[in-house]
Amino acid sequence: VQLVESGGGSAQPGGSLRLSCAVSGGTLDGYAIGWFRQAPGKEREGVSSMHIRDGNIYYSDSVQGRFTMSRDNARNAVYLQMNRLKPEDTAVYYCGANRRGYLLALWQRHVADYWGQGTQVTVSS
Repeated sequence: VQLVESGGGSAQPGGSLRLSCAVSGGTLDGYAIGWFRQAPGKEREGVSSMHIRDGNIYYSDSVQGRFTMSRDNARNAVYLQMNRLKPEDTAVYYCGANRRGYLLALWQRHVADYWGQGTQVTVSS
């Protein structure tokens, strides 16, 4: 299974970007999958995670109300719509997946079987 992120880039504060995570080599059904980010000099943090089958979603406090995670089962992909971006959202964003569907393990301890290569998001004026 491979995860490939896309959609990163530069945006001004208040702007929007949409990240995609395409999954190949397997199906998302039953997975827990999430978005994580890591800024220079900081630890990786969870942004949002969801269980594909039951739709439960977690968001970090820092993005709640601004970011929305969604899935497209037909395309075997998940997305992260990022609105009202802030400079502190600048980071490399990664997609991670837990094939057993252990959502809490993924969200709280970043326990993932697969990781994407990451996509850079830069927010500045």
